[in-house]
Amino acid sequence: MTAENITTPSAESLAASVRAASPKKGHPPVHLWNPPFCGDLDMRIARDGTWFYLGTPIGRPGLVKLFSSILRKDGDKYFLVTPVEKVGITVDDAPFVALDFEVHGEGAEQKLTFHTHVDDAATAGEEHPIRVVRDPETGEPSPYILMRANLEALIDRKSFYRLVDIGTVEPHDGTDWFGVWSGGVFFPIIPADELDQA
Repeated sequence: MTAENITTPSAESLAASVRAASPKKGHPPVHLWNPPFCGDLDMRIARDGTWFYLGTPIGRPGLVKLFSSILRKDGDKYFLVTPVEKVGITVDDAPFVALDFEVHGEGAEQKLTFHTHVDDAATAGEEHPIRVVRDPETGEPSPYILMRANLEALIDRKSFYRLVDIGTVEPHDGTDWFGVWSGGVFFPIIPADELDQA
């Protein structure tokens, strides 16, 4: 196949390809697939987790979940990948949104399991770190958790407030930080001396 006759697939053809290639349980092995790049698709994931195709929200949760299962991040770019095609899409912030979490245990033994809008779950820890990015102008925090290889979820506001409620001050990198424990790892949120200003 030459570059001239590679055509960008549609959302419908991608969905058909992934249905044919998907396992019954778990996510397809997109990290093992190395198909040719077929161009960019007019598909976008907004910061609130809404998927758009040709400028229109995708209203079928099953289809969004299907597309999310074949999402891959290579470098700074996002792609939908099947065994036979790879198309670029736009992601405004993180591809997923963590809508809730469960708490098990206390202190350093505590485990926080996050759930996304596409029914993924991950327990924060060494393999699924939490990071907080603060806006340099406003100081506003944006918290994320790594859900799968290179793919993060933005932790929604209500969940972040719940994290703050269960946070603690611990020494981290030579200074005191306010943060949360999960899976034996302390995740810093804000320097303790800035708590009064936050």
